[in-house]
Amino acid sequence: MPVTAYLGPEGTFAEQAAHVLAPGSEFRSAASVHAAVVAVRTGEVDAACVPVENSVEGSVPATLDAMVEGDPVLAVAEAVLPIRFSVLVRPGTGAADVHTVATHPHAAAQIRGWLSTHLPRAATVLTASTSAAAVAVVDGQADAAVCAPVALRHYPLTELASGVHDQEDAKTRFLLLCRPGRMSPPTGTDRTSLVAMAVDRPGALLEVLAQFALRGINLTRIESRPMKAKLGEYQFFLDCEGHVAEAAVGDALAELRRRCTWVRFLGSYPRTGAPRPGPDQAEFAASREWLRAVRAGRSA
Repeated sequence: MPVTAYLGPEGTFAEQAAHVLAPGSEFRSAASVHAAVVAVRTGEVDAACVPVENSVEGSVPATLDAMVEGDPVLAVAEAVLPIRFSVLVRPGTGAADVHTVATHPHAAAQIRGWLSTHLPRAATVLTASTSAAAVAVVDGQADAAVCAPVALRHYPLTELASGVHDQEDAKTRFLLLCRPGRMSPPTGTDRTSLVAMAVDRPGALLEVLAQFALRGINLTRIESRPMKAKLGEYQFFLDCEGHVAEAAVGDALAELRRRCTWVRFLGSYPRTGAPRPGPDQAEFAASREWLRAVRAGRSA
């Protein structure tokens, strides 16, 4: 049976996403995103389910860093979960008894308004995960925890409130990461992820973006992160629609490899959401055939 790690302890949204992305797996919690990805690299587990992007707080830096710091890992699937929190307390605790609320920083950012309205006198305590917040309540280190609803299955707590959120459409995107191997074929509704370090010269980033624009490829995310080795050096994380096996995306990545200091392919995988028309693959095939004919002296 395959083993899938997720950001733990038990009861996180990452665990909930892992059940969606890797049904039938044995699941194992990890202390951090970094630990989950390292377990994939060492072969301790077959896959890791990690959060990569939140509609309120943006990208998850720990995941971006973990994907590039070490041997390659590839994203093979994604899941987008609507985010609704539960506020868990020890049995017998009422709202008036809550003086400290524990939760993960991303969760805290998504329920600030709710907390100011319903628990205005409570101080927020930040934890490594929403499940760690539940553990803090069980251990008496906090009065309430803002958690994923699944945490109620794992801890002897009761629900003070459910469906907690500030933004109605808040969502988090999770990736399933594996060691490099055979890739799934294009589905027609795919996403490709990569990271590139542009050459240090004027217009270098524009050159990177132009490779996608010229081929009619829609970029869905671009974010810079420091290289860490030297102040002022940045790498760019890019998501685009399409699959590396398709001509347009393949051409764009090959050109980036030629123009950039460093490029790492992070995976092509089915994306969530409604399909949208992309580059006409038949046109790319026809253009390549024309070029072969020209090179062979058969056509002008």
